[in-house]
Amino acid sequence: MRADYYWAPIMWFRNLHIFRLGDDFILSPEQLHEALLDQQFKPCAALSMSSYGWVPPLGRQGTELVHAAAASILLCARNEEKVLPSSVVREEVEQRIADIEEKEARPVRRKEHQRIKDEVIFELTPKAFVRSSLTYAYIDTRNGWVIVDAASLKKAEELLSLLRRSLGKLSAQPIRSQQSPGSVMTHWLSHANSGQFVPQDECELREPSDDGGVLRCRHQDLHSEEILGHIHAGKQVTRLAISWAERLSCIIDSDLSLKRLRFEDVVADELEQVESDDELALFDARFALMSLELHHFIPALLEAFGGEDEALQ
Repeated sequence: MRADYYWAPIMWFRNLHIFRLGDDFILSPEQLHEALLDQQFKPCAALSMSSYGWVPPLGRQGTELVHAAAASILLCARNEEKVLPSSVVREEVEQRIADIEEKEARPVRRKEHQRIKDEVIFELTPKAFVRSSLTYAYIDTRNGWVIVDAASLKKAEELLSLLRRSLGKLSAQPIRSQQSPGSVMTHWLSHANSGQFVPQDECELREPSDDGGVLRCRHQDLHSEEILGHIHAGKQVTRLAISWAERLSCIIDSDLSLKRLRFEDVVADELEQVESDDELALFDARFALMSLELHHFIPALLEAFGGEDEALQ
């Protein structure tokens, strides 16, 4: 069984992993589309357990493997996996072994057991349920970033690996700041001074040692004596919910990844100026607006942490 994918017209990233591009990326959107064709998504073959490749960011309404708006190029990778529950395999193997032992009055040895298991997997794979997911990313050609919307670093790096295979080579590393994000965020809470970055009601505090304690707070006054007491005792902030310039909010992690990114009403209201019933036009407007907001936010974030570590550029 295969579940097809559909294009959702809302283009807001939720979880950001930001990578610094090297100077070797000089492709236009048209050149990038051509480079991605060799790794275009193909559905799982009958005996394959997974498939991963590029699909049009506009889904069924698009044919190009990229979508450009201003100086940003949107990409989308599709992952397809066959789901073959281990319990189903185990039950079928056990039944076949029981049949052999009953009919032939002999035990099934380990080597034969493995052969039977391989046969069961081979026979069931073409009938397995197919699960698919999409991972979006865009290249900011002005700032030299790749920004991936992924809940985990592993999924973000999978997309980057696919991009490297498509281009032959690609220099891209997670952005790093001059100052420790944990130290800066701890200073924000302990001194109640964070400039445009206003702490909200959620954070994570950790003791510096590898086996140190962890305190996770939600719906909490982060400037309370209780929180300050933990900071004065040596804990550091490793995750912090913030709002920025009344335009967006998110959780900043100590590795500079962003979780639960949300744009405030003032940004969403700007979309109302787009007078169109065309879903593609609205999609394009959302993407352009989102990339523009992040074009301003990410440099401000890096500046708050002492600037980007130039050794990685």
